[in-house]
Amino acid sequence: MRIGYDAKRYFQNRSGLGNYSRDLIRILQTHHPENDYLLYTTKKPADNKRQDLNVRFPKKGILNSFLPSLWRSRGIVKDLQKDEIEIFHGLSGEIPMNLAKQGIKSVVTIHDLIFLRHPELYKPIDRFIYSKKFKHAVLHADKVVAISKQTKLDLMHFFSLADEQVDVIYQGCHPAFKTEKSSELLQAVRTQYALPQDFVLNVGSIEPRKNAFQIVKALETLDVPLVIIGKETGYAEEIKRYVAAQKLEKKVLFRKVQSMDDLAAIYSLAKLFIYPSTYEGFGIPIIEALYSGTPVITTNTGVFPEAAGPFSYFIDPKNIDEIRYATDAILSSSNTQRDMMNKGLQFAQQFSDDVLAQQWVNCYQSLLST
Repeated sequence: MRIGYDAKRYFQNRSGLGNYSRDLIRILQTHHPENDYLLYTTKKPADNKRQDLNVRFPKKGILNSFLPSLWRSRGIVKDLQKDEIEIFHGLSGEIPMNLAKQGIKSVVTIHDLIFLRHPELYKPIDRFIYSKKFKHAVLHADKVVAISKQTKLDLMHFFSLADEQVDVIYQGCHPAFKTEKSSELLQAVRTQYALPQDFVLNVGSIEPRKNAFQIVKALETLDVPLVIIGKETGYAEEIKRYVAAQKLEKKVLFRKVQSMDDLAAIYSLAKLFIYPSTYEGFGIPIIEALYSGTPVITTNTGVFPEAAGPFSYFIDPKNIDEIRYATDAILSSSNTQRDMMNKGLQFAQQFSDDVLAQQWVNCYQSLLST
């Protein structure tokens, strides 16, 4: 099969949709090298060091230079035809127009519909653009794939799609989280980032939807430090002001991590991972924690039970007392920690690379057989 991908996020996003795109291409190349995978992007990535990628760019010209989005939505189709692409996969909720007219099958991945579930978090112009792109994609793609059952339900609700119109194929996570770490490496990372011997971890963009403030307040009276890692926003500054006012600087630690390998080691060092987000399309940090053998506390509704499995601890993300109680209960019992670690890791195997790669190949092959 010759499969083309919208690779904008692959090259331009360092987290989120970028990680999803890179992981998907990686596992397909590794487990199914018999296919051709072509990556289409509007500009040549400056820091791409991989020599095994088949990357395509728009032809030079004033229109493509000043309106790259127009090439992604329309002009790319001629290049796909020239490259004899059989299937085009929109990795981030959009596909070009007129693919079907040119005999090219299409797949679109929908990660979440947060802009519809929580419109207050987005500017009106952003909601308008997302709605237009997503509506076109889900109504014209030959196959719509959601990254979770929760996202599938949202697609059925907001776009009136039937159950059989949407497949669910989960996300995986970076291989760094699946490799065993030596005690020397762990100690080196602990020293490099000045991490305490025992600590609770939170990872993700530090924004109101993620509820890191609730963790800070919940752990304020417990004898365990909190390490927060993620892109900082104005919400992070609000938390820092509270931490300073309550003199919690030695207890609430903000860290910036230099590599995925370092982040994976920090997960392994943590005694507990807390992720009380209000809404996610899936929640990759949960999978990272499970693969790292770190017990998980997360939200009791939406996608979170689906991602975290039956052996994690579920709480109301706004209930500080629940977060505090769950943290204390888990940290007070080594047997509970061990049970959550072992069973959580076992549950995470459904997100393994070989399983997901085969599901994608089955999806692609089903399009070409119709």
